[in-house]
Amino acid sequence: MPVVGIIGVGLIGRAWANVFARAGCEVKIYDVNKQTREAALELIRASLFELVEFGLVSDAAAAAEKISVYDTLEDAVAGVDLVQESGPERIDAKIEIYKALDAAAAANTILASSSSAIVASRFSEGLAGRERCLIAHPVNPPHVVPIVELCGAPWTSPEVISRAREIYDSVGQVAVEVKKEIDGFILNRMQAVLLSEAFRLVGEGYCSAEDLDKTIAHGLGLRWAFMGPFETIELNAPGGIRDFCERYGPTLYNLSAEEVREETWSGENIQRIIDSWRHNPSAEEISEKSLWRDERLAALVAHKRQAKTFNVN
Repeated sequence: MPVVGIIGVGLIGRAWANVFARAGCEVKIYDVNKQTREAALELIRASLFELVEFGLVSDAAAAAEKISVYDTLEDAVAGVDLVQESGPERIDAKIEIYKALDAAAAANTILASSSSAIVASRFSEGLAGRERCLIAHPVNPPHVVPIVELCGAPWTSPEVISRAREIYDSVGQVAVEVKKEIDGFILNRMQAVLLSEAFRLVGEGYCSAEDLDKTIAHGLGLRWAFMGPFETIELNAPGGIRDFCERYGPTLYNLSAEEVREETWSGENIQRIIDSWRHNPSAEEISEKSLWRDERLAALVAHKRQAKTFNVN
């Protein structure tokens, strides 16, 4: 198994440590904040034990033993095959971190960023080893949601993308390749469209925020938990995707032709959403529900792993 260095052990970095350690990788972690660094190991250990009951971790104690804390970035990336950087989501921070990583890591070490918004070309252009830099964007929380979007800069080596994909697949993640740089990558762009339409529909009074959530949770979300939009429409017409598009394409075009307007995300419309939602949870309640969400996601992932993939051959 690969040796992995985790740079930045906030929420996302700790989740990545969970992913790699439970797969049997040696994991070396570092954070510039001493308090965060010292607290990380126990938090990761607790997250490993939480997943045992869902069958996502077989031996939490053994997995935790795979993780070591280092006091310098240089020590944390020495001898690793992959660096998973999960530092601040700021371009100035990324530039400084990647200068340090490029100088410290061996020439064949892959340098991957968890960034959800900053494309790799913005922080890797001036680096001597820029061809080994890429985005490996997870979805929060990565230790129970397996997708990871791989997106290189124009100069990222195809061999680096291929090796990265092998590593993420080998530890139980589901790697997908974004073939050229685009802001937001794939998942966040899809999410942005759905959220904008949700804000428009509720803000313009077509339904309540609670009923819109029910529509996704008990409708689209159930189908999309097992198949994506193309596979979904393939099953919604006897002749597959082309048949679906011939039958419903004009209707769907008309429904989606209206552009998202700035007012959709205005303070006034946001207040309409909040008024419609009616809930006002405290920070503690949000934290408790986040843990509940993670448990439910873990149970769903465990179920999907056990389910047979349909094969027409």
